[in-house]
Amino acid sequence: MFATRFLKKATFDDYADYIENGAPIVPENFNFAYDVIDVMADESPDRVAILWTNDAGEKRTFTFRDLSEMSNAAANYLRSRGVERGDTVLLFMRRRWEYWVLMMAMHKLGAIPIPSTNQLKCEDIQYRIQTADVKTIIAYDDGVIWNEIRQAMGDQDVTLIGCDELDVGIDAAPRTFERVPNKNEDTMVLYFTSGTTDMPKMVAHNYTYPLGHINTAVFWQRLNDGDIHFTLSESGWAKCSWGKMYGQWLAGATVFVYDFGGACPSFELMRVISENRVTSFCAPPTAYKMLIREDASNHNLATITKADVAGEALNPEVYERFLSMTNVKLHEGFGQTETCVMLFTNQWMEPKPGSMGRPAAGWRVTLLDDRGRPVDDGEVGEICVDISAGRPVGLFQEYYKNEKKTASVFRDGFYHTGDVAYRDADGYFWFVGRNDDLIKSAGYRVSPFEVESVLMEHPAVREVAVTGIPDQTRGMAIKATIVLTKYCQPTDALKRQLQDHVKKRTAAYKNPRVIEFVDSLPMTISGKIKRALIRRLDSAKDTIIDAKDTIIDTTKSAINRVRGDEK
Repeated sequence: MFATRFLKKATFDDYADYIENGAPIVPENFNFAYDVIDVMADESPDRVAILWTNDAGEKRTFTFRDLSEMSNAAANYLRSRGVERGDTVLLFMRRRWEYWVLMMAMHKLGAIPIPSTNQLKCEDIQYRIQTADVKTIIAYDDGVIWNEIRQAMGDQDVTLIGCDELDVGIDAAPRTFERVPNKNEDTMVLYFTSGTTDMPKMVAHNYTYPLGHINTAVFWQRLNDGDIHFTLSESGWAKCSWGKMYGQWLAGATVFVYDFGGACPSFELMRVISENRVTSFCAPPTAYKMLIREDASNHNLATITKADVAGEALNPEVYERFLSMTNVKLHEGFGQTETCVMLFTNQWMEPKPGSMGRPAAGWRVTLLDDRGRPVDDGEVGEICVDISAGRPVGLFQEYYKNEKKTASVFRDGFYHTGDVAYRDADGYFWFVGRNDDLIKSAGYRVSPFEVESVLMEHPAVREVAVTGIPDQTRGMAIKATIVLTKYCQPTDALKRQLQDHVKKRTAAYKNPRVIEFVDSLPMTISGKIKRALIRRLDSAKDTIIDAKDTIIDTTKSAINRVRGDEK
């Protein structure tokens, strides 16, 4: 296992030993592409790094020698197209195999990739181009994203490279590349992540970030040499870095990639797991909810020996049914786009269904009240990381070009996650919710502000509040509570029109599946929307969305009826 080169010990006796000695050791001027991929290519050139297939039946296998040489060629090609050290590059690659080659190439070149989902629309892309000063976009044309990118580019000086053009360039370019020096603190990758009171912000990770995922892959996912690991995420999300690249290769595992368009039916997921003899699987609870409803008798899932879950709270019933189905215990983990895994159920712990587990090595996690004081077991507090003695490996560097936002989360010797939880007497953490109202739906993190901004563009909308409500399939569904402009009538036809408006302007996963029309929104004295009150009202109505995305009518005057209770 290559990861042991960056650890004090090769094996650990128990959780206490791991906590004391399991934090990664970071060399100076570390670069994952040179110091891991190229070294593995020299030492084990024929070892398989990636098993790739897609929904059209195509298959590709890439060894570490392939990945090393092809990333050199891609770095040469990108340089020939004007990409240099420090340049930001937007990637829309879905789950195409070229993504992994490009990421290693840009690490070598010193360019800064910005992985992005193909579900984004013109306005989403335009915002990213302008905010990150993007001059190059590389995209797989899935029949939709290309037009959205073209519209977003407009007459700006931006180069667009498609996969076909990229493949030709890689084939023709030299397969050697002279090392470009970097420092550990240099920005290596950017991810856009959402907030509730502002537009998406850029999370900047430096060159030490891959080593933080030793905790993710070696100790949470419990991977070893020879494992075939399958994380469901597409390349546009930080979960891809968590589960399909850095830590898995450090653990000695092969990364399995299934590239598909749209949603992947559960029976199809079972088929690819069975046919490719996947040994380790990681996905959000939504995927497991799908799997446990399927008849597993037609597919052999016996190769799976490890399964992990993250992205939202796990229902104990899902845990028990998956255990009954596979005899495999789900191990939960918790982290953010800003981190690697920071809480998880490890090999020395018995899983408690619904618990995030205990802290990872190097992560001094505590729960603080609103005055910054530690809370007792059983009490709810904000999940914070003590950085007074140094930052853990894998914690982000900053919000790129946003000093004010960076300072708001790094204060008083702690990193403030904005998530709240409680800790039980055994030291297990239990997720409660989100301080800033982010909605987690089917593994996606959705900012109310983004959806509200789009809805406010519609002439029928005077005011709007976006919240999450329970959804049997997704965990949470997006709900828009809307005050209409004068003379507009609250009809089902208008609901559908508003949903179509959102679908055309932003990513599909942000679409409000429930719309409620009200006379007014609950506000604080300073004019801020009381989203917490709206959520409580919805909870009191016991509104649950079914799997068919039915538009459910709710009581128009509900907020007004209880407004007096909030005074």
